[in-house]
Amino acid sequence: MREVYEVDSDTLLLVASDRVSAFDVVLKEPVPHKGAVLTQLSAFWFGKLAAVMPNHFLTADADALAERVPALFGQGGARHAAPLLAGRAMLVRRTTPVPFECVVRGYIAGSAWAEYRERGTLAGEPLPPGLLESGRLDPPIFSPATKAVSGHDENVSFTHMAAALGQALAERLRRASLALYEAGRSDARANGIIIADTKFEFGTTATGELFVIDEILTPDSSRFWPADRYRPGKSQPSFDKQPLRDYLADLKRQGRWNGNPPPPPLPPEVVRATSERYLDAYRRLTGKALEVRA
Repeated sequence: MREVYEVDSDTLLLVASDRVSAFDVVLKEPVPHKGAVLTQLSAFWFGKLAAVMPNHFLTADADALAERVPALFGQGGARHAAPLLAGRAMLVRRTTPVPFECVVRGYIAGSAWAEYRERGTLAGEPLPPGLLESGRLDPPIFSPATKAVSGHDENVSFTHMAAALGQALAERLRRASLALYEAGRSDARANGIIIADTKFEFGTTATGELFVIDEILTPDSSRFWPADRYRPGKSQPSFDKQPLRDYLADLKRQGRWNGNPPPPPLPPEVVRATSERYLDAYRRLTGKALEVRA
C-alpha cells in the first residue's frame, strides 16, 4: 500500500508502508520490511531496465531524499529518519497515469487460469486448448486490465484498450510491456525465480514523454515462483503474501471468518513467514540482503 505526496509541480514522493491487504480487506498487522522491499526492489529494476524503457524514478537514497526534501527528516537528517520513511520513500517525476494496467503473462495462473478453465478464453479471446494450470505461455501474452477504483480489476482485450487510448499508444504500451517483461524474467530466471506474470503501469509527462511508473517487478506487482520447485499442472509456491492468504483462506473454509471487515488477527508466525518471503525475493533478485534501517 502506497501513499503519494506532492513535492512540487514536477516531483512526487511515494512512500510504501508495511500495511497489507488480502481478499480486499486491509489487515491490522503490518508485515515488517514489506514497504522497504517494494521500494528498494523497484529502484533496483528501474536502474537495470532504464535502457529498455524510460521511467519516472529519481532516487530512493535516504541521503539524497534528505537533501532534496529536508522537511521530511527534520534536523536529524537521513540517519534519524522516521521508520515510516527509512528505505520506503522514493522520489519520482510527476506524470499523468495511463488508465490501464499493462499485464504480461508468461504462465497461466490466477484470474487468467480461472477464466481459461471455465471458458477456454482470456478476456473473452480464445487460447489454445490443453493448457495446464501454471503452464508456460510461449510467447508471453499481453493482457491489459482496467484499473478499478474499488473491487477487482477486470481483464480486457487489447482491442478494448486500443479503442480507449488509440491504436498507436496501445501498440507502444504493448511493445514496452513485453520488452520489460522479457528482460526482467531473463535476469530473474538466472537468479532462481520465475516471473509468471506481472503488471506495469505507465504515465505521460506534460511534454508527452511516456514513462514506466509506480512499482516494477516486485512481489506485489508480479507473481514470483521458485524455479527449482516449479511443477506445471497445479498452483505454485510464491514469494509474496501467500502464507497470509493461506491462513485467511483456511479460516474462511472453517467458517471462522466471512471475508468482510474487521479482519481476524494474524498469528506472529504468519506475519514473520510473510515478511521472510519478501526479504528472500529481494535477496535472490538483487544478490544482497536488504539494508534494514532502524
